[in-house]
Amino acid sequence: MLYLYVKQFHVFSVLSSIALFMFRGGLMFAGSRLLFHPLVKFSPHVVDTLLLTSALWLMSLAHQYPFVQDWLTVKVVLLVVYIVLGSFALKRGRSKFQRGVFFASALLVILFMLTVARTHQPLGIFSGWAG
Repeated sequence: MLYLYVKQFHVFSVLSSIALFMFRGGLMFAGSRLLFHPLVKFSPHVVDTLLLTSALWLMSLAHQYPFVQDWLTVKVVLLVVYIVLGSFALKRGRSKFQRGVFFASALLVILFMLTVARTHQPLGIFSGWAG
């Protein structure tokens, strides 16, 4: 029963994190000063900390760990890729065009990561193509 609650909280945290990333991206593309509001700058840290905590808790409850289960290893690698792309999308991109490319790429990585999570397969949505 605890596993179900933690999993639901984890899914809620994932959706909150994605929504917050998209919101911040929208503010960035609109050139809004709201992007620099302390609440907008601070809230991703809180949400992502809760997300990571729930992920670690789920791993311990299910006894499934990265570098043991291939699909979790892929998720961890994709998470690092997403963080780097997101950083370039929201802060480090030199132009709005570059930021847009990084933003779209980060969203694609998120989508693929979600398919890996749903299928529990390293190739996610493409696992059926691998035979």
